[in-house]
Amino acid sequence: MNTLQLVWKNISQQWASTVLSILLTAFGVAILTSLYITSDSFEKQMDNNSKQVDLVVGAKGSPLQLILSTLYHVDNPTGNIKLSEALSLQENPFIELAVPISLGDNFKGHRIIGTDTSFMGLYDLEIAAGELWGTGFEVVIGSETARKNGLQLGDHIHGAHGLSEGAHVHEDHPFTIVGILEPSGTVVDNLLLTNLESVWDIHGIHHDDDHDHGHDHDHPHDMGQLHEHESTDQHVHLHGDHPENHDSVTDQEQVEELVAERPVADVFIKNIADDIVRDTSLEITALLVTFSSPAAIGTIPRLINQSTNMQAASPALETARLFSLMGVGIDSLEILAYIIMIIAGLSVFISLYNALKDRKYDLAIMRTLGASKFKLFTMLIVEGLVITLIGGFIGLLLGHIGVYLIGQQTSQSTAILPAFKFYGKEWLILLIACLIGMVSALIPAIKAYRTSISTILGNK
Repeated sequence: MNTLQLVWKNISQQWASTVLSILLTAFGVAILTSLYITSDSFEKQMDNNSKQVDLVVGAKGSPLQLILSTLYHVDNPTGNIKLSEALSLQENPFIELAVPISLGDNFKGHRIIGTDTSFMGLYDLEIAAGELWGTGFEVVIGSETARKNGLQLGDHIHGAHGLSEGAHVHEDHPFTIVGILEPSGTVVDNLLLTNLESVWDIHGIHHDDDHDHGHDHDHPHDMGQLHEHESTDQHVHLHGDHPENHDSVTDQEQVEELVAERPVADVFIKNIADDIVRDTSLEITALLVTFSSPAAIGTIPRLINQSTNMQAASPALETARLFSLMGVGIDSLEILAYIIMIIAGLSVFISLYNALKDRKYDLAIMRTLGASKFKLFTMLIVEGLVITLIGGFIGLLLGHIGVYLIGQQTSQSTAILPAFKFYGKEWLILLIACLIGMVSALIPAIKAYRTSISTILGNK
């Protein structure tokens, strides 16, 4: 009978203590595995979602809330901002690109984002099938949105009011799916993209594609949701910090002239000229800004926060703040997991040590039949290793199942948790568990090594 057969026979004779040791090891490994997968996934997703966005400009309120709602889509916006005031920032030479977004609706938990075509370049998005939206109520959907809901090109869908499931459905305004995006590894995979006009239209906010303004609207601010609002005959101003102090762009020729003078802003201003109504009554949720120079980091946020009715939030600073807040909880859970694994090691030690008292005679007989001291030592070490190895593999499985269940409970608009992807660090977690088991078996193994055949058989 080889060593493994002897080890399994010994384990099977003490199921109660063995199962307890396996379960404790499994729980510790499961906690460490789930923590590692979720924290690693969130960190990568946050980097991917904000790597090309240097600043988010939105309504005043919590900067962290603004970042979470507009970049990661896991919170409600802080409010709305005037489109005209947002566009005036584009004239600053430190700003290379400014992408408007409007939130207000969702489709089965997936947020519908009103924006312009520059959003595609901001996230390096590619069309897998179909094309970009061309007219109102055409939508391009993320790869995960399509997969989870079985959507295809040409399908008609209805958005629901608000940013969570179960709200009032806009039955009178169906969207037509005209494009499906390639997987990008960002939160966009779970979103739906359309033009700004569609978001305004679905909420009854009037705009005129011919740039003729003279309509009345209602306008309560309500956590970034778009509602009807009132306005007078005004135009969007594209110069300076305050729209009311500068000339208005009143026709297409002036816009084209401005584009020619400002090549840095070509993409954004051209999109605005073609797709967005220049009316100070119109609002958006936020502006995603890319700087043209590192010098903007210290000047643009201060300029916006002090000189406008908007606030500027840095994704880098707010993400670091978020991780610092999360870090305390993650570190505490990691400590708890290691404590559980150490307790599992103590359980293995107590189990083997107590079993050794009952197996002294068997060990002595094995010695008389030719088993060496080293074989007895190895047998006890392997026994501790096998117990924790079984617990470790069960823990890895439980950890991945736990991550999957967590992923099922999160919002459809949030990043995907790769529940069944195996990470290299998991081998390290398994190795730590095995080392704890081997160390726990060390004292009983030394005691078995020092077994005296004559003493044990004499006392028998």
